[in-house]
Amino acid sequence: MILGIPKEIKVLEARVALTPAGAHTLVEAGHEVLIETSAGGGSGFTDQEYIDAGAKILPNADDVWAQAEMIVKVKEPQPVEIARARPGQTIFTYFHFAADRELTEGMVATGAHCFAYETLEVGRHLPLLTPMSEVAGRMSVQEGAKCLQAPQGGRGVLLGGLPGVAPANVMILGGGVVGTQAAWMAAGLGANVYIFDVDLERMRYLEDVMPQNVTTIYSNRGAIREMLPHTDLLIGAVLVTGARAPKLVLEDDLKIMMEGSVIVDVAVDQGGCIETCRPTTHEEPTFVIDGVVHYCVANMPGAVPRTSTFGLTNATLPYVMQLANVGPRDAVLNDTRMATCANTLAGKLTHEAVAKAFDMDWTPAKEVAATL
Repeated sequence: MILGIPKEIKVLEARVALTPAGAHTLVEAGHEVLIETSAGGGSGFTDQEYIDAGAKILPNADDVWAQAEMIVKVKEPQPVEIARARPGQTIFTYFHFAADRELTEGMVATGAHCFAYETLEVGRHLPLLTPMSEVAGRMSVQEGAKCLQAPQGGRGVLLGGLPGVAPANVMILGGGVVGTQAAWMAAGLGANVYIFDVDLERMRYLEDVMPQNVTTIYSNRGAIREMLPHTDLLIGAVLVTGARAPKLVLEDDLKIMMEGSVIVDVAVDQGGCIETCRPTTHEEPTFVIDGVVHYCVANMPGAVPRTSTFGLTNATLPYVMQLANVGPRDAVLNDTRMATCANTLAGKLTHEAVAKAFDMDWTPAKEVAATL
């Protein structure tokens, strides 16, 4: 199969979907790999490294999209990329369709086969989302700590406090991968950390493995409202696979939060779990509502592209190889994992959670694949 790796064009997105080592693996397996020139530059990979790995360098994105049977990306296609997609072409990337109806309808209309990293399930796990969730969870504390500084509009609080000075309170909504990584980071800096979740077994696990400055709290409306007035940093880390995130903190709730407190909503790429959040970019990452600083960058791992690229491609390469080896039809029909990440096939929506987000019709992926 001919695979294309275009340069990412989302604002300040420097990750690349394939390392030179990954390109070498695919070429050794008999596939052709086309790389847009300088696609790996932001992650520290030169065109020559890809050439040495057996890939071909093409001068522009139009050529890559036109020649490739399968496009492998990092972030969702931007409008100019949607226009390049064609019927029967396979696209493998993060889509987060449930947060963007225009993107969903646009990709369905192309007739391309869209496989989303974030919905690929193995048991109860999301192996292609996990590495970027780990990065985002850790970064949420770094960015939140920076936003708490007075020059950034924050209330001037050091997360770990000082001898004789109380540490900050960090409230984390969700005890999954993002929430766990955020808790480790915040606890390591000395903050008082509170993880809110509704899964009692998960909270028992967290109680066993977390340090003493981490407390788990069963999440409900009353418990959230009770904690908000005492929270310096609020991290939204809620995930419902493939679906929009539920709104756990409403606009009126900001009125009971402290002036200069900070919200980091990692769930923003799935619509956000804080009602007042909207996607921002690394160029302009924050805004303020009711005195509360909001950090809502939808591609947080893009700020550390080299680490993120290695983490992402370590996870995605086996599935890229599988799709390239057998094609979308056989991948969906013969592997339940690949069926879970097929979000559109041949102009039909094939993921139930995405369909529910917009009240759209959908058809099971295996049913559509059987007709390809």
